[in-house]
Amino acid sequence: MSEHVEPVQALIVVDMQSAFVSGATAVPDAERVLDRVRGLVAAAREGGALVVQLQNDGAAGTDDETGTPGWELHLPVDESRGEAVLRKTVDDGFEETDLAERLDKAGVKSLAVCGVMSEMCVLATARTALELDYRVVLPHDGHATQDIPAAEDISDVVPAAQVSRVAEWALGDEVEVVPFARDVTFTVPPGS
Repeated sequence: MSEHVEPVQALIVVDMQSAFVSGATAVPDAERVLDRVRGLVAAAREGGALVVQLQNDGAAGTDDETGTPGWELHLPVDESRGEAVLRKTVDDGFEETDLAERLDKAGVKSLAVCGVMSEMCVLATARTALELDYRVVLPHDGHATQDIPAAEDISDVVPAAQVSRVAEWALGDEVEVVPFARDVTFTVPPGS
């Protein structure tokens, strides 16, 4: 885990939708991750970084079904600052979106990723960012997921905190995992 974090030029907020952070289907300790992500968004805005929110278009009958209350973004988007919402139907925020083009247009070379779900959309988006040669910072307390249910003859319940940590580990040694979102700082991308 990193101790000193160089500033990043963008913040990617992954799927902070009402179904995942409020009510009966929220991730465990949703208020904690909401607080950390709010802090990251505020710091990114203050630092002049690019902020992009990803929004998953869930299938019919899912908690994040497109157009339902659970699908709505839980945090406001400030379009006057050039913030964008990119809708997606797959885990990876780069696939079938113009995320890479937006980052490149702004001259972004480094970014932080936060949100839900750690082992799905956060992991997939961070992995592609690494493959595209972005410097990627992942604040440990800035992402979350659900417990993995027990599976007969396979495992007991896997607690969400363990799942999130394994997702970080799965990204290898190129990602900069920092313990606290408060330690992530932001700067203006050169193309802004």
